[in-house]
Amino acid sequence: MLRFIVGRAAQSLLGLLVVTFVVFYAARLTGDPTVLMLSEMATREDAARLRAHLGLDKPLAAQYGLFLSQALRGDLGESTRYRRPVTDVLASRFPASLQLGSVAIVISLLIALPIGVYSAVNRGTLLDVAGRMLAVLGQSLPLFWLGLMLMLILAVWLGLLPAAGRGSAASLVLPAVTMGWATTPAIMRLTRSAMLEVLESEYIKLARIKGLSEWRVIWKHALKNALLPVVTFSVLLFAEMIAGAIVTETVFAWPGVGQLLISSVNNRDFPMVQGAVLLLSALFILGNFGVDVLYAYLNPRIKYGR
Repeated sequence: MLRFIVGRAAQSLLGLLVVTFVVFYAARLTGDPTVLMLSEMATREDAARLRAHLGLDKPLAAQYGLFLSQALRGDLGESTRYRRPVTDVLASRFPASLQLGSVAIVISLLIALPIGVYSAVNRGTLLDVAGRMLAVLGQSLPLFWLGLMLMLILAVWLGLLPAAGRGSAASLVLPAVTMGWATTPAIMRLTRSAMLEVLESEYIKLARIKGLSEWRVIWKHALKNALLPVVTFSVLLFAEMIAGAIVTETVFAWPGVGQLLISSVNNRDFPMVQGAVLLLSALFILGNFGVDVLYAYLNPRIKYGR
C-alpha cells in the first residue's frame, strides 16, 4: 500500500511539473503584456525598461527556471494587473470557487442518488426510462446555454433570483444549480449501475429471504455497498468542479478563480495565469490522488503495487 501511495505521489508531482511547463510557454503565446500596460505615448525605451522590470527581457528558459524556483518556495510572483502577490489574489478568490463547488456537488448528489436508486430498483419501468432520458438530457445541454436560460427565466423574466455576482445566498442558487446539473447525469448513471450489481448479489437475496422489509434492504444494505464507487467518483467530481468552473463563473460573474483566470488571459497577466492554472491543476491532480488512495482504503480487496 505504501509503495502504491509513493508511486502515485511521484506521478502527481511529475504531472504538476508538466503542467507548469505547458502553461508557462502557452501563456506567452498570447502576446506581449507591455503593449496593454503602456500608453500610446510610451517610447521604445519605456517598453524596454518595463520588460526588464518584469523579467521579460531574459530568455524563456531562464524565465521558466526562475518561475519554477520561486514556485517551489511558494512565491508565484506579482500580478501585473493587480500589483499584488499572485498568492494573495488567489487566496481572496478561492473561497468563492470552493463555496460554489461545495454547494453544486451537494445539489448533484441530492438529485442523482434518489433517481439512480429508484431507477435501478424499478429497472425497465417507465420511471427507469425517464431517469435515463434525464441523464442523456443533462449531458446534452451545453453548460453555458443552461446557465443563460436559467438566468433569463428565473432572474430576468420572473425576477426570483439575482442574475449574477456574489452577494446573498440567493445569488448562489443559479450558478450552483447549473454546475450541479452538469455532473448529475454521471453520478446518477453510476449509482444505477452500482445498485443493479449489488441487488443481484447473494447477500441481498439472503436479506430478502430473512424477511427484511424492502425499504431496509434497498436503503440500508444495498445502497451502503453501492456507495463505494459513487463516493470515490464524487470526490473526483468535486475537484473537477472547482477546477472546471471557468464557464459557470464567467456566465454568472462569480468572483472565483475561474473568472480570474479568464480576465488574466485577456490582460496577458502571465504571473496570474500561471498561478491560477497551477492551483486548479494541483486541485485536479490532488483529487485524482485522493480518489485512488481513498478507494484503496475503502476496498481492501483491491491489491496495488503488483
